[in-house]
Amino acid sequence: MSIESAIEAKLKVRFSPERLEIINESHLHAGHHHTAAGQEETFDGTGETHFRVRIVSPAFAGMSRVERHRAVNDALAEELKGAVHALAIEPAAPGEKTRW
Repeated sequence: MSIESAIEAKLKVRFSPERLEIINESHLHAGHHHTAAGQEETFDGTGETHFRVRIVSPAFAGMSRVERHRAVNDALAEELKGAVHALAIEPAAPGEKTRW
């Protein structure tokens, strides 16, 4: 299973979202420098390392922005400990305005 598929499955189970978009943004980070195994390397933009999650769920009603982010991070803890380098989260409760 791809990382993107795993993220989607976990978020659907945990939050039963009305709307969910998982966007692989890894290609946008090509050329960025990072350190791996003590060596400076340049990221080539391939793979599944950078994602944006747009999610609308009743589970977020009454939660602060920080609480929503923590909830998503908790749901995806395994992926964040592994190959996922960056995760942008855009959570909302039903009826709230979104920029997307």
